[in-house]
Amino acid sequence: MTTTTPGNAAPLPRIAKENYLSREFLEAEKANLWPKVWQVACRTEEIPKAGDYVTYDIADDSIIVVRTTDGSIQAFHNVCPHRGRALTEGCGHAANFRCPYHGWTFRLDGQNVAVQDRHDWNGALDAACVNLNLKPVAVGQWGGFVFVNLDPDCEPLADYLAPIPEYLDPFEYENMRYRWYLRLTLPANWKVALEAFMEGYHVAATHPQLLPNQGDDYTQSYAHGKHAHFGYWKSQQPLGLPSPRLKQELPRDPRPGVIRFFEMMEEQFGAIFTDRDYEAAKGILQALPADVDAATAFGVAVEFGRKAAEAEGCGYPANLSWEALAKAGTDWSIFPNCVTLPWFDGAVWYRARPNGEDPDSCIFDIWSLKRYAPGKEPPLERRILTDIEGQSFGLIVDQDLANMKRVQRGMKSRAFSHALANPVQEVAISNLHRELERYVLGAPRDSGD
Repeated sequence: MTTTTPGNAAPLPRIAKENYLSREFLEAEKANLWPKVWQVACRTEEIPKAGDYVTYDIADDSIIVVRTTDGSIQAFHNVCPHRGRALTEGCGHAANFRCPYHGWTFRLDGQNVAVQDRHDWNGALDAACVNLNLKPVAVGQWGGFVFVNLDPDCEPLADYLAPIPEYLDPFEYENMRYRWYLRLTLPANWKVALEAFMEGYHVAATHPQLLPNQGDDYTQSYAHGKHAHFGYWKSQQPLGLPSPRLKQELPRDPRPGVIRFFEMMEEQFGAIFTDRDYEAAKGILQALPADVDAATAFGVAVEFGRKAAEAEGCGYPANLSWEALAKAGTDWSIFPNCVTLPWFDGAVWYRARPNGEDPDSCIFDIWSLKRYAPGKEPPLERRILTDIEGQSFGLIVDQDLANMKRVQRGMKSRAFSHALANPVQEVAISNLHRELERYVLGAPRDSGD
């Protein structure tokens, strides 16, 4: 995982390319990672009524997450105990789960209620050692997300997530709903896809159109156990002003730059910040003088966004102060396969998974979340694409996707032996692989553990 550098320099974070390219590593993930970790299966809003279900597939396993008749959420291995056929695909609604192969039927709580021609077994199925029910999977909830864990002896979800709730609970993810839902099959390893959103180091080169209004784009990144985050804690210039990297003269009137920032995020991404934020930000042109300082202009734009959200009946996070926002930072990596960037009334959530037996392919979800007034959220429409050739998903996402394909291909070069993680801005990536190798290999590479 790391090698020692000369003198007093800190160890150099090196990541073996086999972590991304090796079929053996993929198989070890299937054996030692995915059956042992808590992972997001869906959001509670996807299964609001009894009988609503979502099928979550991870490597060779498939899980049914269902709202039962008592209103609770349960999960089961998606396999009929008779001959192993999967019971569900995708999402939907069911009064019970009936195997399409031979008709064996199970209640929403997993209990077997029907075996076709049961008499053929002459009572053998009634033996105490024969369990005809669906095998349960551990379930937990946080922030409106439903987590599952295939390990029956897993640690509690709260312990696994710590300290994330301390930082992210003030954002009230549970009060957000899907704005849009995108699932893509990508020509890259799941870690290559996820890492594109785990650091801000790439912004200057990958998203140069943001720099004139990005403010300071230099980040710091920190590990928190299995998880990590980055932020702009040493920012010299607020959002709305040009990045110091551009060495441009600061505008005398920062208001257009603040508005332009919200406009670009809305038009090129449609996530984290909301369309409501952009419309509200326009009000600073009338409310503030041209010589206002940029930090004040941005703060007033945010305040206008809060008032707009409250006027629409969406509410606003009660305990999310500017201090709590600063503490949380900009981006959280949730081990092993999720990343989120939150804001006052919106967020984006990324989830990556392996795609079958191919280390060069993954299933990648991007979810835009937003606060809505109760009953005003749009109907959930899942956009699912297995072929992204010729497709566009907004300039920012398109730029990130372009990197993934080329990274996956480039790492196969005989001249490339390992990745180098920036020790200040890409700690989340080196930390991901250190923890990943603990699960997959038993210890980090070259750690001496």
